[in-house]
Amino acid sequence: MTTADFAGLPPRPPITLKTKVLYGMGAAANIIKQRGITTFLLLFYNQVVGLPPTMVSTAIMIALVFDAFIDPLVGQISDNTRTRWGRRHPFMYTAALPVSIAFYLIWNPPVGWENEALFIYMLVCLLTIRLFDTFFELPSSALLAELTSEYNQRTSMIAIRSFCGVLGGLVMQLLVYQVFLKKNADGTGGLLERTGWQTYSIVAAITIFTIIIISAAGTHHQIPYLRKPPQRKITVPAMVKEVAATLNNRSFVALTISGMFMNVSLGLKGALELYFNLYFWGLTQGQLAFLTVTGVAASIIGVTLAPKVSAKLGKRMAAITMFFGAVIALLLPIGLRILGVMPANGTNLLFGILIIDFMANGAMAIMTGVMLQSMIADVVEDSEVRTGRRSEGLLFSADNLFKKIVSGVGVFTSGVLLAYVAFPQGAKPGEVDPELLRNLALIYLPTIGGFYAVAITCLFLYRIDQSVHEENLRKLREGASEAHTAEAAPAENPSPAAPAPTGDLSPATPRP
Repeated sequence: MTTADFAGLPPRPPITLKTKVLYGMGAAANIIKQRGITTFLLLFYNQVVGLPPTMVSTAIMIALVFDAFIDPLVGQISDNTRTRWGRRHPFMYTAALPVSIAFYLIWNPPVGWENEALFIYMLVCLLTIRLFDTFFELPSSALLAELTSEYNQRTSMIAIRSFCGVLGGLVMQLLVYQVFLKKNADGTGGLLERTGWQTYSIVAAITIFTIIIISAAGTHHQIPYLRKPPQRKITVPAMVKEVAATLNNRSFVALTISGMFMNVSLGLKGALELYFNLYFWGLTQGQLAFLTVTGVAASIIGVTLAPKVSAKLGKRMAAITMFFGAVIALLLPIGLRILGVMPANGTNLLFGILIIDFMANGAMAIMTGVMLQSMIADVVEDSEVRTGRRSEGLLFSADNLFKKIVSGVGVFTSGVLLAYVAFPQGAKPGEVDPELLRNLALIYLPTIGGFYAVAITCLFLYRIDQSVHEENLRKLREGASEAHTAEAAPAENPSPAAPAPTGDLSPATPRP
């Protein structure tokens, strides 16, 4: 069943594979931006531009907190926007040019400025990127719950979207290692060479712009079949009450708390991953490029298996199982190195182990992400049954709010850890004190492992399985049918029990 099955909407033709792919490829724009900021920005501004790591991580944290509070505002506005292009698409089209220009500028800071001026420049660029990326990514994500309400089809569509995102991010990362900042045989080039970052910024900015436009246009024909918000006037206090009622959902709260702890770890992991690869493991840029290629294979495995594992275990248990496996794969090699049982750096055996581990972590992490996004989408109908309002944008944005706030804490923590162990500026791989690297790992492992453990535990509190979801759809279908019948009744014999409509679908009776 799709949203078009409800009264008041025209019959929707089946969603084709082309539409699914065009919708899914929108994630690539976000991941290209995200990987650039989380993987390279700290290294670029610290080791290339020369800013202290605490200044860089502070700017990233401020931007994430700003973005987190912008998300619910954009979500609530997009949920209630009425235009001939629907609720979501005007925001998506608006985002394309500003986010692309800001992404280019952040990699081309002025030369010769003082640290304080460079900090402000970097922060302004980050805030602009975060604001307009929200204009696209949030409405695009919210479209999922409108495009289909079928339990397993949502998982398959998110799998396609996740694959497109991972593929786009990994391809751009591969180009960084092997084309834009390739290490030459004579020692020139490489990640610490400033000129290569300009080429990267141009290609990435153009790619982000193109993907946003194509993806938004690819779902434009679905606008007639999407929900339209009611025409109404609402006060700020009433809106606050609506927001609170929508977010007061046990399953949503469980996912949100889990996501908060998970994203602290992801912020920490993303900021320090390149440091570990270059300095702790001593990998070359060629080896990093090869790992990136294996990441594509891991993403294919992940998105292929995700719908099957979800159908077999259910979304919650599938997410818990894959999440636990991904964490073990992430932390085990570092722990074994501390215990002295990993092969020496520079050996083929070490690189082979890291390849297998990287693929296992990547595949299970992607599967976990697919499940969690599909679980959030299922909260939409559960919340609608309880509150009588359709709030995809608000739910997705509120989920992002808490995640982004705490992921900023993770990024900030990475800068603090580097400063705490006195990681040298301008350091070359192979020339960093092994004891310093060991100390960094000893702090990193229990910190990130503890946060991941709490995140996994919270998922046990999620309560929406397939039977609950289908019961929610049944109640919404009955409510829509009753409201449609009441509206068609003669005026002299109105139905006193008919609920007030909230758009094209009137709510079912809210559950206590």
